[in-house]
Amino acid sequence: MPSSELAELMKEVPQGAESVFPPEEYERRLGALREAMAERGLDLLVLCGAENIFYLCGQQTPGYYTFQALCVPASGAPFLVLRGLEAMNARLKTFLADISGYADDVAPAEALAAALRERGWLGRKVGIDRNAWFLTVALYERLVEECGPLLDGSGLVEPLRRVKSALEIAQLEEAGRANDAGMRAGLAATLAGASENDIAAAIMGAAIAAGSEYVGMEPFVTSGPRSGIPHTTWLRRRIEPGDIAVLETAASYNRYHAALFRTVAVGKVPELARDMYKVCAEGLQAAIDELRPGNSCADVHNAVQRVVDRAGYTEGYRKRSGYSMGISFAPDWGEGNILSLFRGVDVPLQPGMAFHVPITLRAYNKFTVAVSETVLVRDGAPRTLSAIARDLVEV
Repeated sequence: MPSSELAELMKEVPQGAESVFPPEEYERRLGALREAMAERGLDLLVLCGAENIFYLCGQQTPGYYTFQALCVPASGAPFLVLRGLEAMNARLKTFLADISGYADDVAPAEALAAALRERGWLGRKVGIDRNAWFLTVALYERLVEECGPLLDGSGLVEPLRRVKSALEIAQLEEAGRANDAGMRAGLAATLAGASENDIAAAIMGAAIAAGSEYVGMEPFVTSGPRSGIPHTTWLRRRIEPGDIAVLETAASYNRYHAALFRTVAVGKVPELARDMYKVCAEGLQAAIDELRPGNSCADVHNAVQRVVDRAGYTEGYRKRSGYSMGISFAPDWGEGNILSLFRGVDVPLQPGMAFHVPITLRAYNKFTVAVSETVLVRDGAPRTLSAIARDLVEV
């Protein structure tokens, strides 16, 4: 489609009609980013990651697998370069006046270079976020060929996303409500004779009916011996008496995610599983107690680790104790690239941070038990986003 024809069609799309936030929220975020850019001496920053683009302008599409670039000047209005098919979507989702769509027979690197050239940015101090999921080595090298040297603009947006605004917290709360609906349906469906697929279908159907959009990652539903292998999920297996089944779910509301882990004991289960679950529940409470301003991310993990070590289950706990939650697109539902609750992460907690805290213990190749919460850090006591009891569910 010729660019002139696309431009005419875009005029019919109501600008920003489906934006999640008002323009003032994006301006606040862009202002904070420009301060970070100034410290690094950048005239322009090119961002290619779906989460950072959404954070700064509201653009979202399931088609983020094609190259898109939000270009943020040190002063002046940002502009967006993306596949032509996505240009109308971008007008609907954002308040950006300058949206440039390229045709499917145009190399993305050429399209971005042309946009920079037309706007007078080539030869200036242009940085690019090198950590974006879909900025491949080949594409980056082609961009350098087309644009000349690009400075490292990585890691400027992520620190801004750590603390959620009141408007962001409202999205997390809605995601938590939708996720509770999915988890309740999954727990009700976890019965002897049901298949893991039955349970996964119940979770996803109920969460979507309760308002969830497509999620960054589908639920984990696993049972019996295969539950003792990390990150197994539904595979048509039928639940048998004596099984442990673990459900880890998430829901998305305006791209903000909340997640949850619960464990189901079907019939008589080993006392070892019960004991391990008690340790998980104690570890989760220890983490929640530490999720207060002034403590560090490492403090939270260390509190959990002490509970696990004291109970003698150190070998079954080989992971971080949590990760930041907020904006996500597939392939993940968390913001683990922003903050982790783990040893050595000495970042102080602040009100407005949100974390998924999954505490799991495994008898490898036999079973897993787990419990979690998505937790909001506040002044004073933290708040969990789920209303579902944390007890081991027995059916």
